Amino acid sequence: MEFDFADQQPKLLMLMYGLIAFVLVVGGLLLLLDVVPAWFARRREAQLVAASMSGAPLPRRPKQREGLFALFFLLPTLLLLTIGLVVPAIRTVLLSLMDRSSTNWVGLRNYSWMFSEDSIVRVLVNSLIWVLLVPLVATAIGLIYAIMVDKVRFEAVAKSLIFLPMAISFVGASIIWKFVYAYRGEGDQIGLLNQIVVSLGGEPKQWLLESPMNTLLLIVIMIWIQAGFAMVVLSAAIKAIPADIVEAARLDGVNPWQMYWQITMPTIRPALIVVVVTLSIATLKVFDIVRTATNGNYDTSVIANEMYNQAFRYGESGQGSALAVFLFILVIPIVIYQIRNLRQQREG
Repeated sequence: MEFDFADQQPKLLMLMYGLIAFVLVVGGLLLLLDVVPAWFARRREAQLVAASMSGAPLPRRPKQREGLFALFFLLPTLLLLTIGLVVPAIRTVLLSLMDRSSTNWVGLRNYSWMFSEDSIVRVLVNSLIWVLLVPLVATAIGLIYAIMVDKVRFEAVAKSLIFLPMAISFVGASIIWKFVYAYRGEGDQIGLLNQIVVSLGGEPKQWLLESPMNTLLLIVIMIWIQAGFAMVVLSAAIKAIPADIVEAARLDGVNPWQMYWQITMPTIRPALIVVVVTLSIATLKVFDIVRTATNGNYDTSVIANEMYNQAFRYGESGQGSALAVFLFILVIPIVIYQIRNLRQQREG
């Protein structure tokens, strides 16, 4: 089949316009963030040199001018945040108060539907199970990893292997674990889990079809991915414990168990909070694992997956937006808690 430039001309023109726009935007940002600040820096340097050579007092930049200069640097970020976050958030809230056609106001009907529909209540319960188990279990496993591999031989290799799942996308990890849970009737199994069950004299099962076991098995995928992240952060926190504190505790006759609870845990508490908060937010937004492994079927759906289904598969933009707003509301307290915790650490 020959390539017809005449038929493809509109697409080629659109591609050219996109490339031009990209060059202009990138060039404009480079101009704002590189050329213009460098010009001000050279001008300031020239003023300081002239003042020092003439013996005059060094010129001071007015505070008002410094504020404008800071605003100049923040302006691109504020603009992108407004376009990419603030405006979509406001629009989503408005859509959540409308019907599926986004033309008629229905008030809080979409929110009442969320808590009255049995299938959606099941989704909310699943999300609660996820956010309770994943952060706690992944953090606990990461802490065990951090303690076990601390100062052992081949520590770097061990940490690299433990952290390796973080380099895999959620979709890729879900496909890997679907093979682990795979079911092939009677006889030889290609799924690792069913093969183990058969070798022990049991019967193979369709693990991803049985509720609520399937939800727990999907949670295992998330824990497998995130435990490496928890291990890296907590291992760094453990290594940051001052050596003199550890040495003093040993001279006082503290045993390993007491060392763990009285020295290690209080010292790494800020890192533990950071890990739990980060994993909680990531778990609330989980979508890829559920979408890839079960497509949300068999009572495994979570808020993000159901939000996608309602908005894009079923055409219920109001209900999908209500789920998105509810998810946003769930994340806010966690973020506020983390901000307050960081502020207390700076003040302390």
